[in-house]
Amino acid sequence: MNIEKNSVVAIRYKLTDDEGTVVDSSEEQKPLTYLHGGGSIISGLESALDGRTTGDVFQVTIQPAEGYGDINSEMIQTVPRSAFEGIENLEPGMPLQADDGNGNVHHVIVREVNDQEVTIDVNHPLAGKVLHFDVTVESVREAAPEELAHGHAH
Repeated sequence: MNIEKNSVVAIRYKLTDDEGTVVDSSEEQKPLTYLHGGGSIISGLESALDGRTTGDVFQVTIQPAEGYGDINSEMIQTVPRSAFEGIENLEPGMPLQADDGNGNVHHVIVREVNDQEVTIDVNHPLAGKVLHFDVTVESVREAAPEELAHGHAH
């Protein structure tokens, strides 16, 4: 069976950046299983999987627009250092979670720190990056009615 909309697909992948550093991998875990066409993986990878079948092995390079998007400068903000009371040793590169006051938790990266202010970045950590995937298609099957109703693979 070829991968098409509403197929349940299981893949193994290794994701590297432009320098060849492994950013993510399913090699030591269970395969990533998802409902094709459901928007649960980045669009560039989903497009590259269209029409493939079990056993296919391939490499694909995904540009930011089809990955996690370009860096949005509006999502980089400078806030008073007092907003981080109780957090010791704030350092550039440190990941944090921030509550926006509406019950939503956002993952942020500390970019700069001084005595008065902290610059944080709410962009996805892979925003603006070219992504390189090595992919193996482990399996492809038709989605069950419950999976289609729920919008994800079970």
